[in-house]
Amino acid sequence: MGKGFYVSKLVLAVGIIFAVAAVSTIIALAVVYSQEKGKNNDVAKPPETTTSSSGTSTATTTTTATATATATTAQSNDPWNKYRLPKTLSPVHYDVELQPFLVKNADGLYVFRGKSTAFFICNDATDLIIIHSNKLNHTKFNSFDAKLQDGATDVALKSTFFQKDKQFLVVQAAANLVPGKQYGLYTEFVGELADDLAGFYRSEYLEDGVTKIIATTQMQAPDARKAFPCFDEPAMKATFNITLKYRQPYKAMSNMREIDRSTVTEDGQQWTVSKFDKTPKMSSYLVAFIVSEFEAVGDPGNATVTGVQIWGRKKAIQDENQGEYALSVTKPILDFFAEYYRTPYPLPKSDQVALPDFSAGAMENWGLVTYRETALLFDDQVSSIGNKERVVTVIAHELAHQWFGNLVTIRWWNDLWLNEGFASYVEYLGADKAEPNWNIKDLIVLNDVHRVMAVDALASSHPLTSREDEVNSPSEISALFDSIAYSKGASVIRMLSEFLTEPLFVDGLASYLKGFEYSNTVYSDLWTHLQWAVNNQTAVKLPLPIKDIMDTWVLQMGFPVVKIDTATGVVTQKHFLLDPDSVVTRPSPFDYKWKVPISYKISSKEDNIWLQNESETVEDFKITGNDWLLVNLNVTGYYRVNYDDNNWSRLLNQLQTSHQAIPVINRAQIIDDAFNLARAKQITTIQALDTTKYISADREYMPWQAALSGLSYFTQMFDRTEVFGPMKKYMKMQVNPLFEYFKQETGNWTNRPVSLTDQYCEINTLSTACSYDIEDCLKFASELFSQWMATPQQNNIHPNLRTNVYCTAVAQGGEQEWNFVWDRFQLTDIAQEQDKLRAALACSKEPWILNRFLEYSLDPTMIRRQDAVSTISSVVNNPIGQSLAWDFVRAKWKTLYSMFGESSFSFGNLIERVTRRFSTEFELQQLLQFKADNQNPGFGTASQALEQAIEKTKANINWVNQNKAAVKKWFEDAVVP
Repeated sequence: MGKGFYVSKLVLAVGIIFAVAAVSTIIALAVVYSQEKGKNNDVAKPPETTTSSSGTSTATTTTTATATATATTAQSNDPWNKYRLPKTLSPVHYDVELQPFLVKNADGLYVFRGKSTAFFICNDATDLIIIHSNKLNHTKFNSFDAKLQDGATDVALKSTFFQKDKQFLVVQAAANLVPGKQYGLYTEFVGELADDLAGFYRSEYLEDGVTKIIATTQMQAPDARKAFPCFDEPAMKATFNITLKYRQPYKAMSNMREIDRSTVTEDGQQWTVSKFDKTPKMSSYLVAFIVSEFEAVGDPGNATVTGVQIWGRKKAIQDENQGEYALSVTKPILDFFAEYYRTPYPLPKSDQVALPDFSAGAMENWGLVTYRETALLFDDQVSSIGNKERVVTVIAHELAHQWFGNLVTIRWWNDLWLNEGFASYVEYLGADKAEPNWNIKDLIVLNDVHRVMAVDALASSHPLTSREDEVNSPSEISALFDSIAYSKGASVIRMLSEFLTEPLFVDGLASYLKGFEYSNTVYSDLWTHLQWAVNNQTAVKLPLPIKDIMDTWVLQMGFPVVKIDTATGVVTQKHFLLDPDSVVTRPSPFDYKWKVPISYKISSKEDNIWLQNESETVEDFKITGNDWLLVNLNVTGYYRVNYDDNNWSRLLNQLQTSHQAIPVINRAQIIDDAFNLARAKQITTIQALDTTKYISADREYMPWQAALSGLSYFTQMFDRTEVFGPMKKYMKMQVNPLFEYFKQETGNWTNRPVSLTDQYCEINTLSTACSYDIEDCLKFASELFSQWMATPQQNNIHPNLRTNVYCTAVAQGGEQEWNFVWDRFQLTDIAQEQDKLRAALACSKEPWILNRFLEYSLDPTMIRRQDAVSTISSVVNNPIGQSLAWDFVRAKWKTLYSMFGESSFSFGNLIERVTRRFSTEFELQQLLQFKADNQNPGFGTASQALEQAIEKTKANINWVNQNKAAVKKWFEDAVVP
């Protein structure tokens, strides 16, 4: 968020008037409300677990509070001093007109003017209207127009004021409103079109030497109130008519199609007025509008054909055709989801818009989806296969939300995981439809399941859902947008779909969407409809109702480790903690026991069972001879697996003799489970390292990625110690056969492998070989980069290889190479190429260069605000840069917090990354001192990440002390000829 909000002299004068008025009105309001408090102070209670309704109580809050006047003397239990809205009013419709001024005013600010009428129904007699408003300096309250059924009648106002902390506009009528009647609150306002990436904000870009301005939006979670006064909560659904007033050569777009365009003259200037069709009933956080000079590719559609267009900078869309790939996959994905959900797409158009400045990766605004440029635009001359995968999966994720999230919406943010977890699962299905040859669905195991387990294995993790009253403030809401919501949510929904079977899952899902369309739900409503599907068939048998199974995964944090003793057949489950000495203080309704679906393979036999208790005996699991048991086939279950030593030995022997006998995904699972079990002291570190001995013979991406991920922890712990020498020799020994394989397969790196995963494996191979100083790799990268420096306008480095080549060249080079990359970074306007170059700039081995780059990260003329956190994180990834970045974060914490701490979804990543290598008592004390020194301003959305960093640092210290000598010896022995 921006550091502050500056107002013009006129608006400031209006603010002073309201400030004076506030002192007298607050006292009057406190008296008037002595009888209303009991009713209005009700905060929405935790939802029932059967059904839910829409349109009544829910709420949200905002990030920073800047209002014209503040109810400083009001009592804490007054309704305007609560984050949640009272239940007395329900919105019905909004008429909103906004006029952005895309040139600076006399005070040097970009501003917008607005007019809005919020129509609402009175549910209970009250004279109090509480509506969200943030950073809007209201210039007029039009006597609070009352729209009654028997005609328009004005209702007199008694007083108005702003509640700063909770971001409310509070209006008191002269008499009680009548239950069942509809009213309309009219306001006029002025807001700053700031560059804070929230609400109605400003973005800029350079095209042909000219700075272009965009007025655009990002409302999720609590920032629609920054654009116009509204009941800014997900359950407060209404319809919207948006009107935008702007000057040529700009054009406007919103959620719906333009239905009228006219011109007006104001102060001698001609303005275009675009009116957009009425939206369906929807939540305020999905409202979107953009005024820009963007161009589009695609079909705008008509009365019978849904329009699909890709929008972006004119040069990117018209000159460089960067929207063509997104256009080619958007319509197939949209059609797939309409079929998958068994519900037609509800809107007449689906615009996808690439924004130069955007805080999130993308946002699912209904009918007007917004993206970072890197998540939508693609240029096959400079974009890698990874860039291509990101485009198709992000599009699939956002289009999945058009039904699951937009048509049917969670009642409150405590169930955010249901929205984001579901979309994070089905994005793989949508992407698979668009790119059927990629086999992309398997990658969820690496990208989501394994990745989130590292977080969910901490004692400071949290459940997928929580009580509504536990999530209130802006930072509490924003903190929910984490890997637990997205990746754990995706993992458990995938597990649910697998044990139900996909057809049955889709039956229940279609029923759920039909039952709650244009309405709101709680997570258990999905269980109800899936149970209906189960009850209507006989093929799939479950041991318990879906609710009883899934609540064990949703209402408690973490996951189990399933341990099998193949001598006795005994199967046990236990809460898996990465640090077994950590203390879990969060209570669990199920005592950290789960209902676990177990799939397994013994020789040629595959089957499924359920583990419902802490310990059970399974006859099939009694293994004799050379047979081995493999549990959690294709990692469809969200749990880790441990075995007795004999079965571990049989599995390792199979890997080293004929690894193809074990499925690819499970080879990755064995490695990933082993490394994490070792950190948890459930097997030895030596056993975990032994799983990598065979890897030099494997040519598949997933096992290699699992091995590199597991070994990355050893790198983080030991790359500043004497252990790293023998480790480096071992890594060179293991990766060299793979390097030679791909060198031959690609004709000395001139051709790319065919499959997606083979291309990823090639990329990993070069990255690993160069990072461990294999001479042929360093020479290859250096020669390619030197050729580019000699002819800067002709970059012959394949896009797949650029990230590694750029980084290797900058690391080996000095100021000249760094400056060359910096110049290229400034010159290119292709966001995906900028990301590759920006990451390479963090690879320098010169501390003064890295320190300079860190300073650039907070200068928006050097590095875009949206990229500041990821730039610092890139420096952290460099062993030389880690301590520099930590010093920088400590010194600049107040600045970083003011920019990102209250609302940025990714702010917690900064703490996680900058402390990733911490493994000494000294570093722990630094971290604790950092926490103590910054209680004011605090840590905002990074609060939980800080606690997790402290927990992980303590675990790292113990692990290093216990394993350093043995690890050093293992690597030394492994490289002996």
